[in-house]
Amino acid sequence: MIDKTAIIHKSAQIADDVIIGPNVIIGENVKIKSGVKIIANAYLEFCEIGEGTVISPFATIGTPPQDLGYKNEPTNVIVGKNCLIKENVTINRASGEGNSTIVGDKCLLMVGAHVAHNCKLEDEVILANLVTLGGHVQVGFGAFIGGMGVYHQNIRIGKMCIISGFSAARQDILPYSKNDGCPASATGLNVIALKRRGFSQEDRTIMNEAFKLLTSPEYNTSQAIEKIKSEGRINEQVEEMIEFVQSSKRGVSLKVHKERIRAIPIVDQLGVN
Repeated sequence: MIDKTAIIHKSAQIADDVIIGPNVIIGENVKIKSGVKIIANAYLEFCEIGEGTVISPFATIGTPPQDLGYKNEPTNVIVGKNCLIKENVTINRASGEGNSTIVGDKCLLMVGAHVAHNCKLEDEVILANLVTLGGHVQVGFGAFIGGMGVYHQNIRIGKMCIISGFSAARQDILPYSKNDGCPASATGLNVIALKRRGFSQEDRTIMNEAFKLLTSPEYNTSQAIEKIKSEGRINEQVEEMIEFVQSSKRGVSLKVHKERIRAIPIVDQLGVN
């Protein structure tokens, strides 16, 4: 069902059962798959929307990147299946011919979140209200990013990590970790997420042993990894953590910065539980 006030470009490909609400604008080179619902006043161009995704009012998807190097080369946005894109979310198309900004399956982008050009969000990522991702940010499977967080271009946010609201980062965020502050730093394992996804007590213990070494002030990162490999127990997740750290181009936020501003006391002062 397409509302009579919607404006649809002739190049758009729209499945028969798609619902498009009042005043929606569908621009050039848009492909909308089965079961999608676009509620009202949304704007889409140069994008592909996967099955079952819901797009809320005033969301904007596929508009040009905020990149001075972009010269109108053909790029797009790809949104996966069963995502929920809330009000006023913006997702810019990529920069660089043939590239895509990608949002995986079952992602939740809350009110006012911004996904910049060339970002890649894996499946089941949650961006809370007003999260801002700079260009080329990669977000791993199941990561949860708290509201009003700000993240520098080209960083990686590891799988199944959680970052508190009011945080910011200019370095990579370790997989499976919980983080807060400006700049954000790892404060422990994301134990709740690990339990929910069925990780055993033994696996969590092995991961925690490695985490404590990686974040210990007694060792630099290379020394910590060497100690884990020579003395520690290692499982698949620890191997992932080590590979993530060793492949980092911007460094991983493992130690607490001396000028870090913690997000949690700010929330406490506001009386938020």
